[in-house]
Amino acid sequence: MTETTHGTTDENGNGIGNGHGQLSLSTEAAKQLSTTTKTPPQMQEITSRWLLKLLPWVQCSGGVFRVNRRLTYTLGDGRITFSTTGSEVRVIPAELTELPVLRGFDDMEVLEALAGRFTQREVAAGEEIVREGDQGDRLVLIAHGRVAKVSQGAYGDEQDLGVLADGDHLGEQALIDGATFAFSARAKTVTTLLTLSRQDFQDIVEQSPALREHLDSRISSGGRAQNDHGEAAIEMASGHTGEPTLPGTFVDYEVSPREYELSVAQTILRVHSRVSDLYNQPMSQLEQQLRLTIEALRERQEHELVNNKEFGLLHNADFSQRIRTRSGPPTPDDLDDLLAVVWKEPTFFLAHPQAIAAFGRECSKRGVYPQAGDVGGHRVPSWRGVPIFPCNKIPVSGTRTTSFLLMRTGQENQGVVGLHQTGIPDEYQPSLSVRFMNINEKAVVSYLVSAYYSAAVLVPDALGVLEDVELGRND
Repeated sequence: MTETTHGTTDENGNGIGNGHGQLSLSTEAAKQLSTTTKTPPQMQEITSRWLLKLLPWVQCSGGVFRVNRRLTYTLGDGRITFSTTGSEVRVIPAELTELPVLRGFDDMEVLEALAGRFTQREVAAGEEIVREGDQGDRLVLIAHGRVAKVSQGAYGDEQDLGVLADGDHLGEQALIDGATFAFSARAKTVTTLLTLSRQDFQDIVEQSPALREHLDSRISSGGRAQNDHGEAAIEMASGHTGEPTLPGTFVDYEVSPREYELSVAQTILRVHSRVSDLYNQPMSQLEQQLRLTIEALRERQEHELVNNKEFGLLHNADFSQRIRTRSGPPTPDDLDDLLAVVWKEPTFFLAHPQAIAAFGRECSKRGVYPQAGDVGGHRVPSWRGVPIFPCNKIPVSGTRTTSFLLMRTGQENQGVVGLHQTGIPDEYQPSLSVRFMNINEKAVVSYLVSAYYSAAVLVPDALGVLEDVELGRND
């Protein structure tokens, strides 16, 4: 028999080797003796966290931050919520106390009677709901849809006064004195309304001594001097001559100012002692585990600063500081409206990256190209000189809507501030501690990682929100 040798061949079929395989060490085997060049563990969750970088942080030594303000009379300009059964919509009786005229009234039997008098109405897009100058004869609650407020200008043109939407109302003053409507309201979309006639309201008033007494007290207290922001006025005189008697005054404070307690985000990091003992070169296992855990904690911290129902910015914006887009997508006009709400030294916008992209598309449609600004070596878009920073913690709803935030920051500017406490025990980073807990019977070492934080809006006009910003509309 003839012995056959096996070797490799080149592209021309010529034999390579001597029939005993390769002539040199393969790269696969060589790598066993090589020290690889490696990166630290990577983490896709890490973002730029602009909010944490841009907020001025105030030391909160006692764990509680009290915001003292001048006395402000509650205006009751909240939004009203509804219950829905199929196509039938009803106002929740307790929600009627969000109306200024019913603020503080707590007789549920009367509120239920009022809620039962509302009638549901559907209006088509373009239909006029109330007309400027008409006698006020009804209260209108907007259960669903968008309504434009317009008024006749000084030169006969139509002026846009903003947009009302779900939970807003109009004609509330008409219930008391039948005042004429100061603007027209026109449906921009198919809109569901609940209306209460002035006559039905007066019938309930006649039947309820408690409601009648409440309304009388509201009217009698209407003469309290207030400034444009609802604060107790500081009386003074100006432009006078001679020796008139000057008014006496004092600055009244809120009796029960709001207090912000530091919140906490915590987790327990577990590392096996064998891992940290034997597999610690060239990178410390504990250090890398801590680094990634802290990154996740900081991401949660920013999420809470935006979304927490107690201190989150989205939930702490005053109702008077919330506006809606004119047409849905975020247009230059909408951001101008937001700047008009936070006009005292606005610091920065904050928006979801998709909202910033939607704003860019609207600018391109109009042939407007906002200038980019340099912030710490980063190029960021801006509008009217105010930078727009991305934040993926601002939620996008299931109907593809989100919000734009605009804020003034700094304690000296009566703006928005972050709260923390430095110098805590076992501090690893400012206001973040890593505390050894124990080693269990399985030789697993546990560390408690804690981050303390909160945020405060010092005065209401420091924060504005553009709501119901639509994403991805194809016009």
